Amino acid sequence: MAEGQSTISKNCKTERAESQCAEKVKKVQGNDLYKDLNSSQWPIVYSPDYNISFFGLQKLHPFDSGKWGRAVAFLVESGILKNQNFISPVEASEENLLEVHTKEYLDSLKWSWKVATVTEVPPVALLPNFIVQRVMLKPLRLQTGGTILAGKLAIDKGWAINIGGGFHHCRSDEGGGFCAYADITLSIHFLFKSFQAISKAMIIDLDAHQGNGHERDFIDNPDVYIMDVYNFGIYPRDIYAKRAIRRKVELRHETDDATYLPLVERNVNEALSEFHPDIIIYNAGTDILEGDPLGNLAVTEQGIIQRDEIVFKSAREGGIPIFMVTSGGYQKRTAKVIANSILNLHSKGLITSSYPELQSVL
Repeated sequence: MAEGQSTISKNCKTERAESQCAEKVKKVQGNDLYKDLNSSQWPIVYSPDYNISFFGLQKLHPFDSGKWGRAVAFLVESGILKNQNFISPVEASEENLLEVHTKEYLDSLKWSWKVATVTEVPPVALLPNFIVQRVMLKPLRLQTGGTILAGKLAIDKGWAINIGGGFHHCRSDEGGGFCAYADITLSIHFLFKSFQAISKAMIIDLDAHQGNGHERDFIDNPDVYIMDVYNFGIYPRDIYAKRAIRRKVELRHETDDATYLPLVERNVNEALSEFHPDIIIYNAGTDILEGDPLGNLAVTEQGIIQRDEIVFKSAREGGIPIFMVTSGGYQKRTAKVIANSILNLHSKGLITSSYPELQSVL
């Protein structure tokens, strides 16, 4: 590790001015995606530009490309959060993406047919690429910046949530399944690069689908422990990537709360007994919800809320920073499920404002 980084890490432990400390780390590492919270913000990352809308073209894929905005609207309607309490991310630049992605892969996204293949929206192939970049890929780059920022905020505050992100089918040299950028891999890369105290990470992937993208990226990395609970009968069925999973739980179609929740709780506890991470990345897909056309599981809304509570409680009680990304979910009602789960985490004291003036208002 560079001498400059080591010196800064030591200073960060003694300086009270977090913004000054973070600025020094940023200058050494060249990471322009890290930001600090202002006095009104929570470590919840969101931008209205996350949402994808282009003359209904987004409706040609079952992914709900407006769920992020609706989830935030439900949170604001609850009265717990206001729009100014969210922190907006910086769009990941090509330079940022090249920290993990190959130049060949990023260049391939300059062809609309390639983006159509990755996002699984065939008509995109017929559009000029400058439109595809602006309408489809820019929101995904912004969410990728949001996941990277959430990692830094979790270190600062103990927890963070990116209302978007969780593109777990994308790896360094290929995308797929509506996942164009490897935001989970990138977030871990920047954490390991920027913080001396962060050298071991755990990915808890509870999306209905196998997280084959980050699994392929970390297949030979002992410092990244992957727990993946997924329906083995659906996409992507990546046998090679399974080699990277340290704790694998394969589910059958129509698995319900009674089976699912005990499996999650037991395996999270056992994973944390086996491996002691410096940070947890939680991929909290809502495509496990009953009725989801792609997940084919039967977990209820309350089951998802309990699932998220189990993961956050284990991390917070263990003193492990955790950040959550929202990943898959292919029903209109998943936006409200995400919001209700976040509200439950707040009501249980598992996520709280860091600022006394906000706490007194709530």
